[in-house]
Amino acid sequence: MSYIGKQPTKAPLTASDIEDGIITAAKIEDGAVVAAEIASNAVTTAKINADAVTGAKIADDAINSEHYTDGSVDTAHIADANVTTAKIADDAITAAKINNDIISGTTELAAEPADTDEFLISDAGTLKRIDYSHIKGGGITMIDNWRLTTSFQTGDANPISSNLERNDNSAPAFGYYGSQMSVSSGIWTFPSTGIYRIDAVAQFSLPGGNQYNGLNIMATANNSSYQTITSNNNFIVNVTDPTYSQTITNCMLDITDTTNQKVKFRIVNQNSSATVLGDSTYDSTFFRFTRLGDT
Repeated sequence: MSYIGKQPTKAPLTASDIEDGIITAAKIEDGAVVAAEIASNAVTTAKINADAVTGAKIADDAINSEHYTDGSVDTAHIADANVTTAKIADDAITAAKINNDIISGTTELAAEPADTDEFLISDAGTLKRIDYSHIKGGGITMIDNWRLTTSFQTGDANPISSNLERNDNSAPAFGYYGSQMSVSSGIWTFPSTGIYRIDAVAQFSLPGGNQYNGLNIMATANNSSYQTITSNNNFIVNVTDPTYSQTITNCMLDITDTTNQKVKFRIVNQNSSATVLGDSTYDSTFFRFTRLGDT
């Protein structure tokens, strides 16, 4: 470069030598501006293109809940089975959030519940569990019916101990319900504890006079000594043709010990020639047991 006069002294170009607005982007070499040349906090939001920040540019664990817009996390962004019990606040699940098939859609229990099976109840608005043993019972829970199948003559049958059968009629069948009674040598054992009604009916015949036809229900509390707890008597008028009579008695028992508390039935006739009537096709002399409820 040519000069008129004295040649200028060479000196470095400083920022003060450049007028504002002189250097345009076109004058800056691509890649010339590096991170070291950018002042801290100098890049503002306006200088970042939309969608320019990718996941690769975000540090792990850098975004926390303060950066979420309220309601921005929808179900599509929650992985299946990812909401654990610990993430649900106490009392957060209301009735409106429970499906209507919560009961009908559950496996069926096709038998009477065990005593320790549990139910949910509302105790003045507070949910509590309760064992079945505390709420079962109520209503008739057992019915059984036995009869004498063969007639016999006696002045004293203590107890009636043979030719006994459970009613087996089939047109229609007798209605049994619950666990049944058992009998051995005329001694009757209850299937479970409870309040029982016992009905005993005896029919008699005699071609003569019988001052009394007695039917007793006897019970023991120790599986040994028995006492009469109910008794009823009828009579037959002294005639030459067979005359019939029926004696009925019943009682209510509170059975708390099925091992030691048992019953038996006794026939007491003034005339030992009196016949106690039995039949295997219908009830003539018979015994019925009904469990009414818990003891």
